[in-house]
Amino acid sequence: MSYSDKIRVNTLFSHSRSLFSIGPGWRWVVAALLSVPVAAEAYVGPGAGFAFLTSFLVLFVTIWAAFLSILTWPIRYLIRKVRRRRRMPTGVKRVIVVGLDGMEPTLAEDYLKRGLLPNLQRLSSEGCYSHLKTSFPAISPVAWSSFSTGCQPGRHNIFDFLDRDPRSYLPVLSSTHIGSPRRILKLGKFRIPLSKPDIRLMRKSKPFWTILGEYGLWSTVLRVPITFPPERFYGAQLSAMCVPDLRGTQGTFTLYTSEEGGEAIEEGGVRVKVEVRNRQVSTHLVGPPNSLIADNPELRLPLTVRWDNGNGTVHVKAGGKKFTLRPREYSDWIRLSFKTGLPVKVRGLARFYIPHIPDGNGKPFHLYVTPISIDPESPAMPISHPGYYATYLAKLIGPYATLGLAEDTWGLSEGAIDEAAFLKQAYDIHEEREKMFFEALKRLREGSLVCVFDITDRLQHMFWRFLEPDHPANHRDKGRGHEGAIEEMYRRMDHLVGRVMAKLGTDDVLFVISDHGFKSFRRGVNLNSWLWKNGYLALKDGAKVKVSRTWLRDVDWSRTRAYAMGLGGMYLNIRGRESKGIVEPGEQARELKREIIAKLDGLKDEERGKIGINKVFDSAEIYRGPYRENAPDMILGYNVGYRVSWKGATGVVNDTIFDDNTKAWSGDHSLDPRIVPGVMFSNRKFPAPGPALMDLAPTILELFGIRPPSFMDGKSLLQSPGKSS
Repeated sequence: MSYSDKIRVNTLFSHSRSLFSIGPGWRWVVAALLSVPVAAEAYVGPGAGFAFLTSFLVLFVTIWAAFLSILTWPIRYLIRKVRRRRRMPTGVKRVIVVGLDGMEPTLAEDYLKRGLLPNLQRLSSEGCYSHLKTSFPAISPVAWSSFSTGCQPGRHNIFDFLDRDPRSYLPVLSSTHIGSPRRILKLGKFRIPLSKPDIRLMRKSKPFWTILGEYGLWSTVLRVPITFPPERFYGAQLSAMCVPDLRGTQGTFTLYTSEEGGEAIEEGGVRVKVEVRNRQVSTHLVGPPNSLIADNPELRLPLTVRWDNGNGTVHVKAGGKKFTLRPREYSDWIRLSFKTGLPVKVRGLARFYIPHIPDGNGKPFHLYVTPISIDPESPAMPISHPGYYATYLAKLIGPYATLGLAEDTWGLSEGAIDEAAFLKQAYDIHEEREKMFFEALKRLREGSLVCVFDITDRLQHMFWRFLEPDHPANHRDKGRGHEGAIEEMYRRMDHLVGRVMAKLGTDDVLFVISDHGFKSFRRGVNLNSWLWKNGYLALKDGAKVKVSRTWLRDVDWSRTRAYAMGLGGMYLNIRGRESKGIVEPGEQARELKREIIAKLDGLKDEERGKIGINKVFDSAEIYRGPYRENAPDMILGYNVGYRVSWKGATGVVNDTIFDDNTKAWSGDHSLDPRIVPGVMFSNRKFPAPGPALMDLAPTILELFGIRPPSFMDGKSLLQSPGKSS
């Protein structure tokens, strides 16, 4: 029996007890609940609305999938055997890809020289090490899409975290489209969907693991960005980046506090003011909007917190679940069940953290609740392929984070948690990922295993400031004692690599790669402010620049020729493409683009006496393929130390072009792709010099004796210089 069949059967058996304990209720499944669609903001705020599938549907599908798998196994086995004959034998049984998101070459090389990374050093000596050219722009969704498909963005259609809706000019997630059901039955106050919601992956082209499956080779793909919603292929996949939380956002934490005043939360979370009465707080947890009911009221659960100053414990009751907290310790994952008013429940997971016991001597009440993840044992929407694979993993390793951007960087940036709490959270999530990875590695006999570990990216974003004592984000005396956090993380990743190497056979190929590198983020650049000051963008009459609303809501489009959106792109307001476009396509647009590029190339930060923008790239010159027209018109290549500012990223126009970055998010990679390459280590030597991230897909295909398809832009690293694949 194949690995996939074992997953189905094991999941079925693990569900059998809960299946038969389900009480009487509906015998049909409400196919989907759709939350109110809102603008997606990737790293900078809430995401798109989404649909919920009930746990009963998961169980029902699991039973039938297991049953059909057993019946059809002999036929599928013969089909796979026939397919295997189509590829050339190469002697390679398994290809393992360990993705260390954002590993920076200069740091890795420094630690290698100091002898801190012995396993990566051995991998380099026995095989190879090189820089790995990243994507344009050097942003994770773009880069990992190029890795998986072997294509540059003009062929896979992902150009940033965000795209803009040309009708409204508001941001949308670039990788996922989520639309409401087409048919809805209205029964009084209830709104019953009669069709599935429209959930589509906007990444185009074909990932290499799908091609491997066409040749009968199994792949397990764990948490590789831009795999939501999951696609069908011969293998198993757990989705990653852009999987929303239960509220339909890209991660919204909650901070409950009795403190008067305090710093407002700007992004990524909500602050709830509570009253303390007799050492107790009574409030509520906020779930998703309930679109089964008119006006989409929020689903809520009662939350009660009480404490005893004597024994140092805090007693929490959340939606009927009781548990105890101790200061500076996270709870386990707590399962939360939101009732919709119909026989349908929406289930999620959250962790709770309290920094201290409140007292009468100045310590206020603070309770931090993580974003509520979709419960993998009862997934509210498709987060894995097959659909029951997420449940299988939960039965195997226990509950785990499913949110695409699971490490709560906004919680740290906004002061809801401190550095120690963030580190604990990040490493807990990392350990969940390790368990999944090594279980999959143990079961893989032939084929590929790809897993991306995010902690390298997240810790460098948040702790880079400790590498530079004069970093603007060190303006407050916070986080001291964590100066070695990044070095320690690299050492832990090296230990992970050593454990993988110990499990390799002679016919296995290992790649350890990063999608891009990392640099300091000291100064922000507000491109829309620059466009406004230089006459390319206009504000509505009466708009006050200093209080301009987010997402360009105060822009006068009838007088605006260019605008910026996302982390790396700039658009022209072209007639016929944008709803209120005024720039004529063709030569007028090309001339305007040349004019803006000439002014922005080498843009100097006069206050610091440094170049802020190295180069602006014309997308018409760097992209090719059927989706090139969907790209921003220009891609910004920032210098080291610079990136789009926080105000600029959220579409605020103000008087400031350059400003200091004082947030904990102090390192970044959204700059000139030529200066932030990734890394590639392997236990094999490859003759081709100067590898690029998109060369990995054709290389992996050739390692299995499969000729890469012609649509791939990448070139196999098995080819010697001068040879074509």
